[in-house]
Amino acid sequence: MLTYENITGKIITADKAMKLFTSAFRKRNRIVFTNGCFDLLHRGHVYNLSRAREIGDILVVGLNSDASVSRLKGPGRPVNPQQARAEVLAAMAFVDFVIIFHEDKPLNLISTVKPHILVKGGDYKVEEVVGYREVTSWGGRVEIIPLLEGYSTSSMIDRSS
Repeated sequence: MLTYENITGKIITADKAMKLFTSAFRKRNRIVFTNGCFDLLHRGHVYNLSRAREIGDILVVGLNSDASVSRLKGPGRPVNPQQARAEVLAAMAFVDFVIIFHEDKPLNLISTVKPHILVKGGDYKVEEVVGYREVTSWGGRVEIIPLLEGYSTSSMIDRSS
């Protein structure tokens, strides 16, 4: 049964990830990593996250902190605070861990998690994905999941204005 404690237990720190994702753990589990703001969760997010989980054993989601979202998206963002966004992501059955990061780009977190597979949405080219060089250097790969047309946080905000 999914309880609030189970959900919040899936929200971990980068330090905890370092301790958890040992070489023995990594040999048994193919770690998939993706990241984003996930400010207003929509069908496109759910689609991308579920597809990301299908290509590995463990899905780790890097979540931009409130300060990071504000720097990236501008005033008035995020709409939802980081703890609420983290809990919604953690409540999804196909998300195994959520890690909040404070930088604008998740390169430090990617280097900590050392995923086997780095996943981003279809608006990216593989070589342009932050962490591409690092992930491929340790034998991992980058996957691009096609976007689900018509679903974006920005379009949701524009429609409500």
